[in-house]
Amino acid sequence: MTAARYDLPEADAFTRPYWEAAAQGRLLLRRCADCGRAHHYPREFCPFCWAGEERVGWETATGRATLYTWSVVHRNDLPPFATRVPYTAAVVDLAEGPRMMTEVVDCAPQDLRIGMPLEAVFREAADAVAVAVFRPAP
Repeated sequence: MTAARYDLPEADAFTRPYWEAAAQGRLLLRRCADCGRAHHYPREFCPFCWAGEERVGWETATGRATLYTWSVVHRNDLPPFATRVPYTAAVVDLAEGPRMMTEVVDCAPQDLRIGMPLEAVFREAADAVAVAVFRPAP
């Protein structure tokens, strides 16, 4: 019996564009045509002004962000995280405005600083499935 994978998305008809873009190395956001605000995680409505799905569309993000906060995870028994510890779970502020939960890679924890510039990169999680993670911007 194969262990469940807790790092893989369950894409549906609504989120499929997001996951297809991630597999191509692009980060998508949703932006409301009524209030103009972007949000992440993808929702079918605007969480700010409650505009419906017909007023909220997909857009490609720049992939630029700044570090808001982080925590170094030393123990996680869920597959496949146990093989990745320690890792840096983080919250970043995307250049377009939304905050996003993610992971910071390619940076020692002692080198992390609140407000440091980051850029999105994509980690392959499974065949044709990628997730956005962030690394220090050059």
